[in-house]
Amino acid sequence: METSNEMRMKIVDKATGDADFRARLIGDPKGAIEQELGVAIPASMSVEVHEESEETAHLVLPPDSKLNDADLQAAAGGGGWQVAFPSTW
Repeated sequence: METSNEMRMKIVDKATGDADFRARLIGDPKGAIEQELGVAIPASMSVEVHEESEETAHLVLPPDSKLNDADLQAAAGGGGWQVAFPSTW
């Protein structure tokens, strides 16, 4: 099973090299991702695609939440946590 980062990179790589896919991804992010990855995205989840330019950069922050014990352990041990796509993907 691919990790969330691998799935993201697969989508970005495809959008970088395939103009038709990029247009579909911008116009219908959920549909394009579902088709490309063969997954179902829950109706309650929205997906937004932002295109960077020379004048604009986008910074994506994880959800605002307190760290749980496992996250604190990982941080204390020099590791880190990552935000993942929902397990239904």
